Amino acid sequence: MDKEKLLERFIRYVKVNTRSDAGSGSIPTTIGQVELAKIIEEELTALTLADIRYNEKNGFLTARLPGNAEHTVPAIGFIAHLDTADFNAEGIDPQLFPDYDGNDVVLNDVQGITMKVTEFPNLKDYQGQTLITTDGTTLLGADDKAGIVEILAAVEYLLAHPEIIHGDIWIAFGPDEEIGRGADRFDVMNFPAQFAYTVDSGRVGSFEYETFNAAQAVVEIEGTSVHPGTAYGMMVNAIKVGEQLDALLPKEEVPERTQDYEGFYLLNKFSGTLDHAELVYIIRDHDKGLFEKRKEFLQAQVQLINEQLDRPRCTISIQDQYYNMKEIIEKDMRPVELAVQAMKNLGIEPKIAPFRGGTDGSKISYLGLPTPNLFTGGENFHGQYEFITLEAMEQAALTIVEIVKENMG
Repeated sequence: MDKEKLLERFIRYVKVNTRSDAGSGSIPTTIGQVELAKIIEEELTALTLADIRYNEKNGFLTARLPGNAEHTVPAIGFIAHLDTADFNAEGIDPQLFPDYDGNDVVLNDVQGITMKVTEFPNLKDYQGQTLITTDGTTLLGADDKAGIVEILAAVEYLLAHPEIIHGDIWIAFGPDEEIGRGADRFDVMNFPAQFAYTVDSGRVGSFEYETFNAAQAVVEIEGTSVHPGTAYGMMVNAIKVGEQLDALLPKEEVPERTQDYEGFYLLNKFSGTLDHAELVYIIRDHDKGLFEKRKEFLQAQVQLINEQLDRPRCTISIQDQYYNMKEIIEKDMRPVELAVQAMKNLGIEPKIAPFRGGTDGSKISYLGLPTPNLFTGGENFHGQYEFITLEAMEQAALTIVEIVKENMG
């Protein structure tokens, strides 16, 4: 594996601001994602891959590494996203700490920003490696530019080693994962893999094929605003009604008090005045039956509040966002088995756990392409303390290569 090229490409890619924008209606939502896609497109062309296409309608860049096997081998896909999370991504200035000593890391001496081992004890796991961090003022972008460069490194390795026999390998780099939009438009019909992997998880060995079922609920409350001096018997404070509704939900079933397979309600936004309030909830559960009961329970509480008022003043709309990919993947566990064996071949301990969130693979799996989630090696995503090591990225790239080998049976 060419570690120098992997590092050079990663540093170059993260400097492109690809922060997505939930308030934008364009596809992708930001021009930086297009810019990065075009840079990658040029590199794919230089690698002489086949079927290279940037789809302006959905923002996905796709390509194919043709198989060299003499017999039919199932085509595999590897997918990563172009955008970064909702945190400063302008002027990203990565810092390198070769042979990291395992101690506190000064990210920005001028601003007094330090990544402390007492706060992030996981740093100790990377002693002796080449640590890559931010300067403390931006995120790094390893989520998911590490995934992109790891896929490209694996492709280059396979091109340099034609003795490794494999089937067709499809790759895709898409937009707006961080705001939950990109995969909605994924063109699965023109990505003819039998299964795929999103390369978008965390620490080395992390692997997920179970995610939440997810929905968003929006509650609108109509109040009655009158002068407080003459409010008796007439004022209905929409803010207070919203507080009463939220108080009806189970206090322990919130993100900060749940773990593993436990679901939750999260009041994600609460805005209002006397005459109008809006509450936005996200609803999460791994179990489909419990997920449906959660939605029904919230609807029942809205109805209960309405019955206590002079007239129905609360309306609720619920929209499903994605579903647990396990229901698709468990029908054929081959993608899971291949990834687990590939990691074991490399001496990596697989860390399989239910993912308390969703991935592009959640949606793509329900489009008909089973797509579990493979590690990138990064940590502390979505903020100024994000980091990754060169060695972790190399392990991710080698795992991709090993999956390709294992796919030959």
